[in-house]
Amino acid sequence: MRPDDARLANLGMYDGAELAAANDAFWGQMAVRLRLRGVAGVPERLTRERGLDELWTDPRLLLAQTCGWPLTTRLAGRVTVVATPRYGLPGCEGAMHRAFVVVRAGDAADAPAALRGRRFALNAWDSNTGMNLARALFAPLARNGRFFGAVVVTGSHRASLAAVATGIADAASVDCVTFGLLQRHAPAAVAGLRVLAETAPAPALPFITHADAPPSELAALREALDQPADGLALCGVSVLWDGAYDDLRVLAAAAARQGYAALR
Repeated sequence: MRPDDARLANLGMYDGAELAAANDAFWGQMAVRLRLRGVAGVPERLTRERGLDELWTDPRLLLAQTCGWPLTTRLAGRVTVVATPRYGLPGCEGAMHRAFVVVRAGDAADAPAALRGRRFALNAWDSNTGMNLARALFAPLARNGRFFGAVVVTGSHRASLAAVATGIADAASVDCVTFGLLQRHAPAAVAGLRVLAETAPAPALPFITHADAPPSELAALREALDQPADGLALCGVSVLWDGAYDDLRVLAAAAARQGYAALR
């Protein structure tokens, strides 16, 4: 097969330097199972050199992982959900996960309300755990549409943790899977931090494929994915009910009704 015929695969939502080898091993095993099921164009390697937005909507996409919020917004109708992962980490329950609101270990805050007027680190405006679940948590506490003194956009959950640790921000809402994986594989990244609160649960970050995936390919992907990967804390995957991720928009609508349509 010519290189241009190969499909694209990416596991970039949890693919920091300390997890790259584990992701490569997991994909290598998946690729064998997919080829045995007759899936064409299975790539030898994960694609890491392209931006996620570009990759998610490429018609050659075989498998990737995305965030639940873009899935329900700009990716709606443009991709197909394959399955939802089950992680064996604190904050996860079956195929559900949540965000941890993290502060410095010595911070006097004892509840989310104690963060009023302080600086909040946000990984991205389109993040479900960093923005949407946090917005739902803080909406009842907001006054005149505002709760924090300032919001600092960092670009990643790991950078948000670093912003809190170094005093650039006072708190951040971080995906519990990211937090748990860093505790296991890069403990220095969470040293000196503690979990102040947990958000409501939500379906974990979905695995996706291209919008026109045939049923046979979906079945092969689901079977190949439904394997444990200890280094990634992955226990397997579940196929959730239709509309499972619509609950994320329900949370957003509830925050808007409380006058807190934007995290600020």
